[in-house]
Amino acid sequence: MISAKPGLNRYLRVTPGGLLRIDARRAKAEENLDGKYLLRTSDPKMTAEDIALGYRQLLEVERSWRDLKQVIDLRPVYHRKEERIRAHVILCWLALLLARVAENTCGQTWPELRRQLDRIAVGTFTGPAGTFRQRTEITRPQHDIFDKLGIDPPPRIYQLTPAASR
Repeated sequence: MISAKPGLNRYLRVTPGGLLRIDARRAKAEENLDGKYLLRTSDPKMTAEDIALGYRQLLEVERSWRDLKQVIDLRPVYHRKEERIRAHVILCWLALLLARVAENTCGQTWPELRRQLDRIAVGTFTGPAGTFRQRTEITRPQHDIFDKLGIDPPPRIYQLTPAASR
């Protein structure tokens, strides 16, 4: 029942006949506050603009934590020694930083960058002359990512092992 909902019942009033009606006065008062919010900080030296900017960046921080758990595929790791815990946190932070630098440099989201780069595959081929490992052709979107990041594409041939002479 709507009158039992804490967030909504404040907009209701009960008529003398016991019916529920919308309290237009309260709804109008709330409408005047739409788009406005109050932010507090413990740092009195911060400007209102800095406080608002920090709050807006909260969405990015929350997305980053989700990415650490999902996009970067971070799984629970159980460490007992402090130095291992610190190392784990630093590695996670570096992975997130790398993802954000790539996003900002390329103007794409990390999932999109990862989707494009995950299409690069390496195949192993064996013939009478020996065995070699070769990557797939670099597509235009992949090439653009490497260019924007200032990274050379991986070599076409990775490993060449001649056949044993008889």
